[in-house]
Amino acid sequence: MVQLKTKLTLEEFLASPEANLNYELVDGEAIAKMAPKRFHSRLTGTLFTLLTQWCQNRGEIGIEWAVILKKNQQDWVPIPDLLYISYSRLPAEHFVDEACPIPPELVIEIISPDQSFGKISQKAIDYLNAGVSRVWVIDPKDKSITVFYPDTLPQSYRNDDTLTDALLDGLQFTAQQIFQLAGIP
Repeated sequence: MVQLKTKLTLEEFLASPEANLNYELVDGEAIAKMAPKRFHSRLTGTLFTLLTQWCQNRGEIGIEWAVILKKNQQDWVPIPDLLYISYSRLPAEHFVDEACPIPPELVIEIISPDQSFGKISQKAIDYLNAGVSRVWVIDPKDKSITVFYPDTLPQSYRNDDTLTDALLDGLQFTAQQIFQLAGIP
């Protein structure tokens, strides 16, 4: 006998235990997010520190903070590795313990060993289509940072290429600096 899966609504997902166990809502299903490995963890810590110093009084940096978005007109709740949302989008006074209710300016995804750049690139496009302004895809193997924009082709940064962005005014670093600070050989 064939069993049909019922799709979860956003409300059902947010009320489920999976919403608190590092699951993402994708196409009505609760999908487990891959557990980070050492390089992933080091890059997350390095980027969190760098971005937290930069964003003082500008906004908030979230580590694995779920965000409520739409993908193909369906509710989508991904858990980016990091995100930045300005206080102009989500005021500091809106301080509740829930998934981020508004698309952030920046989402960062770090490629894990079992993930492909192509799959994460598609997720980056999904983020942009859902209203996220920038997506950084960090590749520890390639030691690169690829920035996805809503209105132009992605741009990759390696070695001493300097990453700057008018959206993130005053933030400036090289890909090499990030990987060195994270201690990635």
